[in-house]
Amino acid sequence: MKTFKILTLSIFTIFIIIACKNDTSEIIKNETPKPINQNTKPNIVFLLADDMGYGELGAYGQKIIKTPFLDDLASKGMRFTDFYAGTAVCSPSRAVLMTGMHTGHVSIRGNKGQYENKYDRVPLKKSEIIIPEMLKEAGYQSAMIGKWHLGVPEDVSTWAKGRGFDYAVQEQWGEDKNGIDIDERVHWVNNNQDSIFYNYNDYSCLDEFRTNFAIDYLDKKENNKPFFLYMSYRTPHAHEYFLSKTDLYSDKQEEWPEIERRHAARITMLDSQIKRLFDKLEASGELENTLIIFSSDNGSTTENHHDYKFFNSSGNLKGHKRDLYEGGIREPMIAYWKGKIKAGQTTNHPSTFYDVMPTIAELAGIEAPKQTDGISFLPELLNKEQNKHDHLYWEIQEGASVKGFKQAARMGQWKAVRIANSYKTELYNLEKDVNETNDISEQHPEILEKMNNILKNESEVIEHYPFSGGVFKK
Repeated sequence: MKTFKILTLSIFTIFIIIACKNDTSEIIKNETPKPINQNTKPNIVFLLADDMGYGELGAYGQKIIKTPFLDDLASKGMRFTDFYAGTAVCSPSRAVLMTGMHTGHVSIRGNKGQYENKYDRVPLKKSEIIIPEMLKEAGYQSAMIGKWHLGVPEDVSTWAKGRGFDYAVQEQWGEDKNGIDIDERVHWVNNNQDSIFYNYNDYSCLDEFRTNFAIDYLDKKENNKPFFLYMSYRTPHAHEYFLSKTDLYSDKQEEWPEIERRHAARITMLDSQIKRLFDKLEASGELENTLIIFSSDNGSTTENHHDYKFFNSSGNLKGHKRDLYEGGIREPMIAYWKGKIKAGQTTNHPSTFYDVMPTIAELAGIEAPKQTDGISFLPELLNKEQNKHDHLYWEIQEGASVKGFKQAARMGQWKAVRIANSYKTELYNLEKDVNETNDISEQHPEILEKMNNILKNESEVIEHYPFSGGVFKK
């Protein structure tokens, strides 16, 4: 065990944390599925990577970066091939996850929005029910650890603790209500009770620091209530001081740029931190009653000079973060539930972030809020008859210009992508052209019309996003 140094910052005092022991356990066993115990509400652990591309896990075709635990988890659970993030950038994608509303309906459509005299962050509306608020009626306790990105720094009621989480450890950045810059390495425990500074020299990676909090939470939570744990990691996001000082892949130091070596190292270290959390669940006896889901908030990053093609991070899909092509929104998704989900399954059921809320609601035995656009994928997990969407929808507003407004929709094998300032909708057949290389909009006018109607009808006009509602005329 190791003890953290007490640090003093100008605006608050940092208290001592004790990091938890890194337990190890036997690798996951393949067991025959058992029926759900209707008298016991399951625990739910949602693991969210930050900017991880479709091709960055071995289970999804990665050949260089090592992810042995997540690959094993995929082999012992269900792997989704056609799972989609909420959209192609952090804030709106996470808003979709938490509310069950797609980006044509939810109040956050980009990382920032337009105010009268500035372009700044937009919080979720208080009228938008989110997962931990929904779960309270089912008797759940809930925790969020990591990146929140759905509030504003000056209003703690918009932070995770103010939105229904019983326990929240989150980073925050921007200016507080007094106009003082907030260091995003500070992790605020329950909205400034025992705030902790992340010293990156003391850890293998930021996600080790965060996993310590999760293990501590599992030790201290109430044992007579089911729990929802939302682990919002920071890997492989490419901000400089989140890049680990590590000897992993040291044999590639001469061959690879340092940014790429660290990128690979952090993904491998995230894999090991998720194993730590899994081992804790197993050691505590919680594993058999816990559904674990792993995914990412959007496609592979190109920030901080990282080359998303270096490791084929998008898995041969077109595009990356901030694109609504498949490489920007199609994500790895692994679901594991010991004894409930049959091992070794792969599904091509098209599903997305706004399906997570109704799935969790069904697990908890309650109705999802009427606001949701999602369909529970629990039947798919349990090999039962699964309802499907008529179509899926995404939009994004990046920057204040019309060029930054993009829309996309999928209807069966058909995929439409529209960049607003082009005044043109591209059309692709994903069954024949998953890489979206051949725009066939001119050959299929009847399909194009249907897709354009989806793009027009799904985007509701909302404040702070002047191009919401769509851009179809010059």
